Amino acid sequence: MATTTPGTATPVSTTSVQTSLGKTVINDGVVAKVAGIAAREAKGVYALGGGAARAFGAIREAVAGTDQSQGISVEVGETQVAVDVTIVAEYPLSLQDVADGVRRGVIQAIETIVGLEVTEVNVTVNDVHLPTDDVVVTEARVQ
Repeated sequence: MATTTPGTATPVSTTSVQTSLGKTVINDGVVAKVAGIAAREAKGVYALGGGAARAFGAIREAVAGTDQSQGISVEVGETQVAVDVTIVAEYPLSLQDVADGVRRGVIQAIETIVGLEVTEVNVTVNDVHLPTDDVVVTEARVQ
C-alpha cells in the first residue's frame, strides 16, 4: 500500500493491520529503522552501509544525528518482509558469524517489534574495519 506524506508528493510505503479496535499503519521506513538498530547491535558490526552511504551518513550524523536505516533496504508485503543489510565487519571476527548474528537480530527485532514475518535477510559485507584505522584517524586529528 502506498500513501503520500502530507505536504509532499513522495509516496511512502506502509503496512496496515485492521483489528476490531482500529487500524495500525506502519511505514516501511520504520521497518528499516528497526532492522538498522538491530543490525548495529550485532557483535562484530562496525558500521552499516557502503562507502558512499557511510560518507553521507557521517555528514548527516554531524548535522542531524545517526541515520538508523543507513545500509538497510526492505521490501514489505502485507504480512512479510525481506531485508537487505550492508555492513562493515570488525577484523578479525568470522564474517559468517557476524552475518549470522545480524540475521538473527534483525529477524527477532522485526518479528517482535513490527509483527511481520521475515522471509529473508541478505547480508553484504562491504568492508572490514581494522583497529589500526582508528589510530591513524586519531593521530591525524591530533596533528
